[in-house]
Amino acid sequence: MATLIAAITTALPLTLHSGTAAADRQSLREPATRPAADNGDVMSSEPGAFYLDPLKAFKVKASVNRIMYRTTDRVGKPIAVTGTVLTPRTLQRGPRPIIAFAPGTQGLADKCAPSRQMAEGTEYEALPIKKLLDQGHAVVVTDYQGLGTPGVHTYMNREVQGRAVLDSIRAAQRLDVVDLPDAGPVALYGYSQGGGAAASAAELARTYAPELKIKGAVVGAPPADMNKVADNLDGSAYSAFFNYALSGLAAGYGIDIDPYLNSRGKRVTSDLRDNHCTTQAIGKYPFLQSRSLTVDGRPLTERLKRAPWNTIVAEQQLGKRKPALPILLSHSVLDDVIPHQVGKNLAADWCRRGATVKFTSNHIPTHIAATEGASAEGIPWLADRFSGKAAPSTC
Repeated sequence: MATLIAAITTALPLTLHSGTAAADRQSLREPATRPAADNGDVMSSEPGAFYLDPLKAFKVKASVNRIMYRTTDRVGKPIAVTGTVLTPRTLQRGPRPIIAFAPGTQGLADKCAPSRQMAEGTEYEALPIKKLLDQGHAVVVTDYQGLGTPGVHTYMNREVQGRAVLDSIRAAQRLDVVDLPDAGPVALYGYSQGGGAAASAAELARTYAPELKIKGAVVGAPPADMNKVADNLDGSAYSAFFNYALSGLAAGYGIDIDPYLNSRGKRVTSDLRDNHCTTQAIGKYPFLQSRSLTVDGRPLTERLKRAPWNTIVAEQQLGKRKPALPILLSHSVLDDVIPHQVGKNLAADWCRRGATVKFTSNHIPTHIAATEGASAEGIPWLADRFSGKAAPSTC
């Protein structure tokens, strides 16, 4: 196993891109300080940066370290993913909590990795991350599988995303250059894709990472039911997300999607996979109808309901497992990407299984703007969990 991980480390240098040719040639090729034999082991690390704006006028005051750590793919094969560990420079009374921040939809291109976008000042979730740091919490942000590392990002692959989030906590605890508690309190936080990843991590934690002292999870607008989300996205202003999901699921399950696509479909899919992050993709491909991309002229939403896709989609369903930790699930009634009913159904599914869930609705218009609702509710809710207060429930 150690030999396999050493091979991964050699094959996947940790590279920072800052927009200059000289910086693009720099890469970290140091060997791991110890064999990465376990999930969450840090394979390599280097100092990083976190800016709030692309002009790099506002630098977040925190210790920033970009890491490569071990996790596993859908079938349990060891893989390397990158991420960022951010530690406030403020004094902390007692063990400093660690928040695993699961990023929302970034895109499929390597340049879209959160660790790279934070360094460039283009990360659209920078403010929620900063707010958590302002509370004195350490934050670890995974890049997920295939973002900043070889291969296609396995977007919407439930189990892979949940494992990457849990192993990011382990990596933050084991990173030698920061002084974070090895067995202190931790929590999960995510919105949209990140909400799904945080929800998956909450469901997996009891068996995959039972040693972690997870005090709770903030889950915002989770895409818990992919069929309902796909039906809502196809032809919408956010239709690029549907194409991301097709590519991400195909990558996770080893399926070639080219036979399903016509020449335009192949061009669009390749362009989204290789060139554009979320904001650019939304701007370039609004209201894209999937039927215009297929060989047979049928919408891809129909394809998802037939083999092998129907089984694959069913495996991504959230709510079939009981989280052994309290959940705050926040969802806007006016969400234009992930229907409010999807979040409401997930809360009900968890409640039926005996979980402790507080489901809250708000009326903030649009999916993107409603991130603020999750943050406004989630930060004080987390503070109560870390202080030992009993978690409220709407079950």
